[in-house]
Amino acid sequence: MGRQHWKKIWVGSAGNMVEWFDWFVYASFATYFAGAFFPSGNPTAQLMNTAGIFAVGFFMRPVGGWLLGRVGDRKGRKAALTLTVTLMSASAVLIAVAPTYAVAGYGGAFVLLVARLLQGLSVGGEYAASATYLTEASAPENRGFASSFQYVSMTAGQIVGLGLQIILQRTMSDSALHSYGWRIPFVVGALGAAVIFYLRRNMLETEVYEEDDSHAGERGTLRALWQHKREAFLVIALTMGGTVAYYTYTTYLTKYLSNSAGLSKQTATLVSFTALIVFAALQPLAGRLSDRIGRRPLLITFAVGSTFLTVPIMTLLRHADGYWSALGLALLALIVVTGYTSINACVKAELFPTGIRALGVALPYAIANALFGGTAEYVALWFKNAGIESGFSWYVAGCAAVSLVVYATMRETKDLDLARVKAAAGSGESNLTTAS
Repeated sequence: MGRQHWKKIWVGSAGNMVEWFDWFVYASFATYFAGAFFPSGNPTAQLMNTAGIFAVGFFMRPVGGWLLGRVGDRKGRKAALTLTVTLMSASAVLIAVAPTYAVAGYGGAFVLLVARLLQGLSVGGEYAASATYLTEASAPENRGFASSFQYVSMTAGQIVGLGLQIILQRTMSDSALHSYGWRIPFVVGALGAAVIFYLRRNMLETEVYEEDDSHAGERGTLRALWQHKREAFLVIALTMGGTVAYYTYTTYLTKYLSNSAGLSKQTATLVSFTALIVFAALQPLAGRLSDRIGRRPLLITFAVGSTFLTVPIMTLLRHADGYWSALGLALLALIVVTGYTSINACVKAELFPTGIRALGVALPYAIANALFGGTAEYVALWFKNAGIESGFSWYVAGCAAVSLVVYATMRETKDLDLARVKAAAGSGESNLTTAS
């Protein structure tokens, strides 16, 4: 690929890195700033209030998917990508400058709530906007490879956030982190978003979108999406297993290794850090493979592996006795998950016509992510508190089994012409027919 293609990949996916950095640092630094926004005396209540505001972001993701998906289809992919990064920057700035309870009472908590609402809107639209842009801006033979960088950048955001947390913990005292140090990552996030905003202001619109002859009044509407409801429900079903597995082996893994396996927090963090670096490097390789052999083989491999290996892997992880054994199992799990993460963005984008593609990816994906991905950690902890921790492993395997049925019966999307994709309701020809 030429320089221009690499530039499109970078601009299209980089926002995910900042997005996931902000998402990660809110959760990881909550223990430091929870006391700043709520009355003192009950640390648990402070964390619960902070976690409640964190959860608001997940509920806003479907709203963001609808609003920003609509913008992407009606105003263009560039407009949607620019708007998501603007919301992203604003949310980080608000958290960085939010007044404490001692200064403004509950006013600081209100600012925090507004910031999370904006962040939820941004996250809900960023995935679909970048997935659509990366898919449309790439040559047909490179779509899998190009779209794989979406999860490279998402994982990079977590890695950078984790790295910054480690640096701050080792260079600042605990009292300094509680006092003002927790604001530093949000300042970094705001600056990163500003850089991405500048890059996206100068990006080019995709040719597929500019050449689309869809009726302008029907672009990006819920009515138009309903005409492609089979594809929308397909996105929810194929996302279900993948998003649960992804959250399990990325965001929840550190807590699982620490709380269930009994590893030290430092060892658990190092396992996650190392595994995520390898995981990010695998994405382009798997994306390139899908451009050669198709999307379905990778999706089916993920679903089969996740259905039958989740329970053994999670059981062995619970009994891991050190860094290397835990890392080996974590890498095995993430290799399996790569079959989904590396190509799911382009698969979803390939299902919809141009005039409804951004909304078609955004809203169903956000719904599935809020229902399954965002709740994965809570479901895991519920099983643990109920004394049946292994039940969560069966839950993850069951979600993968549902997606396996979808992968096995859906049509291959690799060779579809994005300019001529038509859904069942639009042309009488379905994208969902069983592969022969």
